[in-house]
Amino acid sequence: MQKNMTEGPITKTLILFALPMIAGNLLQQFYNIADTLVVGRFLGAEALAAVGSSYSLMTFLTAIILGLCMGSGAAFSICYGQSDMRRLHENMGAAFILIFIVTIILTAVSFICIDLIIKLLQVPASVTLLMRSYLLIIFAGIPATFLYNYFAALLRSSGNSAVPLFFLAICTILNIILDLYFILVLKWGVSGAAAATIASQYISGFGLAFYTYIRYPDFRIRRADLHPEIKAVVRITRFSFLTALQQSIMNLGILMIQGLVNSFGISIMAAFAAAVKIDSFAYMPVQDFGNAFSIFIAQNYGAGKQKRIREGIKKAVLTASIFSICISISVFLFAEQLMHIFISPEETLIISSGVQYLRIEGIFYIGIGILFLLYGLYRAVEKPGISVILTIISLGIRVVLAYTLAGVQSIGVQGIWWAVPIGWALADITGFCYYKKHKNTLFTLNGKKYKKNYV
Repeated sequence: MQKNMTEGPITKTLILFALPMIAGNLLQQFYNIADTLVVGRFLGAEALAAVGSSYSLMTFLTAIILGLCMGSGAAFSICYGQSDMRRLHENMGAAFILIFIVTIILTAVSFICIDLIIKLLQVPASVTLLMRSYLLIIFAGIPATFLYNYFAALLRSSGNSAVPLFFLAICTILNIILDLYFILVLKWGVSGAAAATIASQYISGFGLAFYTYIRYPDFRIRRADLHPEIKAVVRITRFSFLTALQQSIMNLGILMIQGLVNSFGISIMAAFAAAVKIDSFAYMPVQDFGNAFSIFIAQNYGAGKQKRIREGIKKAVLTASIFSICISISVFLFAEQLMHIFISPEETLIISSGVQYLRIEGIFYIGIGILFLLYGLYRAVEKPGISVILTIISLGIRVVLAYTLAGVQSIGVQGIWWAVPIGWALADITGFCYYKKHKNTLFTLNGKKYKKNYV
């Protein structure tokens, strides 16, 4: 099921590789909704508040691990494109050790600082004990997140996105079944919801690791791999930490915007919460397409196929643009109907605010679509620092503009909505200008231009 992305039709290869990743993300969204329904329906509002408040925290923590794995995956893809198995194993060992150490530290700090974390999140007293019980169990699942994402990144680097999807599907289905069993039959409350989550995560993580070991001998981590050269450690550290930094900045910026939205009252908070869910579904496919594009670029970068990379960029931009425009038109036309999925029709103020958000931001989805491609491109050609800079520009401008414009009485909350596409646009322009300036040397490996027979 491995796919050499240095050959064959480009658009078809990209789409077929991206589809399992998109399906996996849809599964995760489906689970989040199902989990919310089970907890909210059977355990009540306080339990739902405890689990919901924990979600943003866990998203931030797992984003660190996900970023480390994504960065390592780019390095794996380059080695795979070069057919350099010795270097691939060096990177595999260095990445495994690095991310494992970070995972252990992250887990330990989470347990030690649990009370401080709850205090910083300003959790109401009525929810504190429930949230603490939930987090004490859910933190134990952080290593499982590492296992799954490490081996998923390894398999995807070779063009295999189907197997990680299969194990993610197992995790999702098992999670829902265990949720119902632990909560309804065993009466474990929020602890049951947490136990269901980490049980399914460990089964998925160990299952994917075991499957990779059995079915893909070339990807087995050997004892020698766990003693990598310092160059491999430095390289993986640079790739991984910059990508993790990018993921963390994205989540931090979103949290800052959430604080501003909260200042406008419950109706705006509810409208924003519903609209953001619609947002995540709307541009999720193009986000996964950007990740697939990154692996395509990395393999071809490693293989020295500059011509194929340039063709791939053109076709990826065209594909992402067409998709984004279609989604923008759909969201603009059906914004009110989409809001009705989450909000009762009687809540006219909430619905009108959500519709306003969707029609301002949604019409510019092409901006975020191109930005995801830029993130993937620079990560793949050993320029993860540029992706970080683009993230800082996008979210930094968004935060500054949101706070500035929202303070103008005649603009108000609309300023928050307009700040989003403006941030995307300025980041896109910056990324495009960098590409134009460095396009003649951007696709060279180790600072050397490829011979003509490579292109």
